[in-house]
Amino acid sequence: MIYNYSDRVKNLKGNAIREIFALLKDPELISFAGGFPTLQTLPNKEIKEITDCLMNSEEALHILQYGSTEGYTPLRNTVASFVKRYGIENVTEDNVLIVSGGQQTIDLTNKCFVNKGDTVLCEAPTYLAFLHILKTYEGNAVGVKSEEDGISISDLEEKIVKCQPKLLYLVPTFSNPTGKTLSEKKRKAIAELTAKYNVMVLEDDPYSELRFSGERVKSLKSFDKAGNVIFTASFSKTIAPGLRCGYCIADKEVIRKLTIGKQATDVHTSSLSQAIINEYLKKGLFEPHVESIKKVYKEKKDAMAEAIKKYMPCDKIKFTDPEGGLFIWGEFSDNIDTDEIFKDVCLKTKVAYVAGSTFFPGENVKNTFRLNYSNATLQQIDEGIKKLGDYFKNLLGAK
Repeated sequence: MIYNYSDRVKNLKGNAIREIFALLKDPELISFAGGFPTLQTLPNKEIKEITDCLMNSEEALHILQYGSTEGYTPLRNTVASFVKRYGIENVTEDNVLIVSGGQQTIDLTNKCFVNKGDTVLCEAPTYLAFLHILKTYEGNAVGVKSEEDGISISDLEEKIVKCQPKLLYLVPTFSNPTGKTLSEKKRKAIAELTAKYNVMVLEDDPYSELRFSGERVKSLKSFDKAGNVIFTASFSKTIAPGLRCGYCIADKEVIRKLTIGKQATDVHTSSLSQAIINEYLKKGLFEPHVESIKKVYKEKKDAMAEAIKKYMPCDKIKFTDPEGGLFIWGEFSDNIDTDEIFKDVCLKTKVAYVAGSTFFPGENVKNTFRLNYSNATLQQIDEGIKKLGDYFKNLLGAK
C-alpha cells in the first residue's frame, strides 16, 4: 500500500522529547529531558475523594453525559474569578474556554488565525510543541532575539514591520526552554506594540505558579486594551497532567471562533476532569498544594544549580538560574553540536537532556541544551550532573 499523506503532515517529524522516550526505557538512565511533575506531588488522595463525591452526587449522570464545547459552566465561572491572580480583570464566563490542556489552545489559535504561508513570531528559542503545531498548519515561524529578560522589544518591532505576522507566541514567565521571565515593562510594551500593528498574541502560562523567589509579575494579558491577547494556562503542572484540563481567556468574539475550532476536534474537554478541577479549586486545595510542590521543585532546582557549579566546566558553558519553572538552559561557548553527541552522551553517561536545536525556528543553533529537574531525585540530580560534567570536561579538554 502506498500512503498518500497530506502535504501538511507528510514531512513532519515527531516531537523531539517524545522521540527521546524510546531511549528512556533503560531503567539505569537518568532523564533530565521531559518536563514531568514529580510523581509524588500528584494529589491522588484528594482527587479520589473528590471523584467519589461527584459520582455519588445528583450531578453524576449529567457529568458523564455530553457537555458544552465552551466547558463545564461551574468551572468557567470559577476560572473567571481565578484569573484575577494574574491581574486579569472583568472576565465573565463568555471570555472563558475550557481546553484539553494548554497545548490545545496553541492548536486552536493556529487553526483560527494562521493560513498556509502566514508568518508567526516567537522568541528564539521557544516551546518546541508550538513549532510542531505551527508546521501542521503550514505557517512560517520567525524567531525574535532573546535577551536576559526575554524577548527583545526592538527586534520584535523590526520583525513585525518586516514580516507582517498574524500572531506572536510567547511563554513570558519561566519560559520553556530557557526559564527566563519577561519584565513587567516589556509586557506592557508588547501589549502596546502588538495592538498598534494589529498582531494577535498568544500568552502561554503553564509555569508562573511555580515561583521560588522574586516577585510575581502580572500577565501580559493584564495590559491588553485592544482585545488582541489570548491568555492560556493549564492545571497540568499545578494539579495533574493526566486530567488534561486547561483554559484560555480572550475577547468574546475570539472565544466563539476558538470554540468552533474545538467542536471539530474533540467536542468538549472531559466533563469529569473539569468537575474535579472545579471542586479542587472551590475547596481551597489549590494554593496549599502549589505551596507544597514549590518547596519540592525549589529544592531540586537549587540542587541542580549547585551541582552545575560543582561539576560543570562553567567557563565553557553558560547556564540560566531561573526563579521558578522546571528548566535550566545551557549554552556552550565552543562550537559543540548537542544533537550529534546526544546518543554518545546517553551511551557513556546514562544521562539524557534535550538538544537545544529543536527549540529554534528555522535556525541552525546546535550548541545549546535543556535540563529538567522536576522528574529526577536529588541523588539522581547530583549523580547525573556529575556524569555530564565529566563528559563535557573531557569533550572540551577542560579541567
